Amino acid sequence: MRNIKFGYGISKPRAIDIDSNDLRKSNEILREMPELQTCIGCGSCTASCTAGNLTQFNFRRVHTLVRRGEYMGAYEEMNKCMLCGKCRLVCPRGINTRGLAMLIKRKLGDF
Repeated sequence: MRNIKFGYGISKPRAIDIDSNDLRKSNEILREMPELQTCIGCGSCTASCTAGNLTQFNFRRVHTLVRRGEYMGAYEEMNKCMLCGKCRLVCPRGINTRGLAMLIKRKLGDF
């Protein structure tokens, strides 16, 4: 029998059970930066990101992972952030994304 490849693969579904995730760090970040709840996920931060243009860094994805309580790898991703502040300039909600990046790095430093 020949092994025929059709050019696509079947991936496993990714169900997220937020109730089983540890949200303590996420809640700490939200307590220190409550304006984060106004994020609409527009992606302006990622679109303007200098680090995102040079690497696979995606600030919006890291932010989503932290909000879900999925911290594994988020700290390493945040180390790619150049803290240039472009994301803060384009945020339509005025979220201090640069401050958020530093806060995430500080809170997740022990992971």
